[in-house]
Amino acid sequence: MKIVREALAGTLESSDLMVRIAPHPDLEIVLQSEVMRQFGAQIEAVARDTLDKLGVTAALVVIEDKGALDCVIRARLQTVVQRAAEEWTAEWSALS
Repeated sequence: MKIVREALAGTLESSDLMVRIAPHPDLEIVLQSEVMRQFGAQIEAVARDTLDKLGVTAALVVIEDKGALDCVIRARLQTVVQRAAEEWTAEWSALS
């Protein structure tokens, strides 16, 4: 899936995260988290897995985490990709 515009999803409230996405030649994830030491690797793994399932191979993704659960990370990423993508189809909405 091609990212064609910048987009934003989420909040900076406790137990949530803010995700920004923009066109970029490669896939780059920048992660800032209050729980980086304990869960940084897990947050990045969930983000990469979600982006892979959505077919995103080139984008700059900035995640500002405030202790979000994995399901919230997936939901915010799906939303931001939907807002920034060239096209969106219903088949991409199932992230089983």
